Amino acid sequence: MNTNGQPSKAEYVHSVFESIANEYDRMNNVISFGSHSSWRKYTMNQMQVKPGDACLDVACGTGDWTISLAKTVGPTGKVIGLDFSQNMLNVGAYKVEKEGLSQVQLVNADAMKMPFEDNTFDFVTIGFALRNVPDVQTVLNEMTRVVKPGGKVVSLEVSKPPFIPYRKLFYLYFYKMLPIVAKMVVNKYEEYAWLPQSLTNFPDSKELAEMFRRAGLDHVQVKLFMGGVSALHIGTKNP
Repeated sequence: MNTNGQPSKAEYVHSVFESIANEYDRMNNVISFGSHSSWRKYTMNQMQVKPGDACLDVACGTGDWTISLAKTVGPTGKVIGLDFSQNMLNVGAYKVEKEGLSQVQLVNADAMKMPFEDNTFDFVTIGFALRNVPDVQTVLNEMTRVVKPGGKVVSLEVSKPPFIPYRKLFYLYFYKMLPIVAKMVVNKYEEYAWLPQSLTNFPDSKELAEMFRRAGLDHVQVKLFMGGVSALHIGTKNP
């Protein structure tokens, strides 16, 4: 609770994701018009994950990216999916077990203070969740701390199109139409009315690239999808 007796951002976000866990995958397809899978596939190609690598998927949700990483690192590698919502992890655990991926471990923990040693992972990812954390820079700092020197920190996230007329059109969909669609598809309005608001104070792709650099990451690559409605950022930790 904050000083006014209202739930903090972390508490409110936690309640939202606990509530929408069972509908999360279906709505992801609706929100992105099915494009999120191709964006993640492109990202994986850019990352060049190898068999035997160790990866951390931060705010892993129901585990789709965690599973993609696990299939790539193979049985000799290791992937940890971290999320603060146990309901989301429960959905992810079912999917992981169905795939038979023994190299996956799911951990209920806070992205703001991760329970891992420095320099542990070859890759640390976060997909469509960075805008929901209480403090973006703190999470990027933590991701950088736990990645190995020479390792990569990767974010795939909803973004703000740089072309202003297109941005306004995107905002019309994201802020006004999306909650109505969510009400029709999964009978959730309030939760999906809040999620677009998480973009309001989130940095644009250029600002986020600078935050990557402030976290201690070099060679920051930025790729915009669909005119900038989604953005990929990849940074490499100083050796």
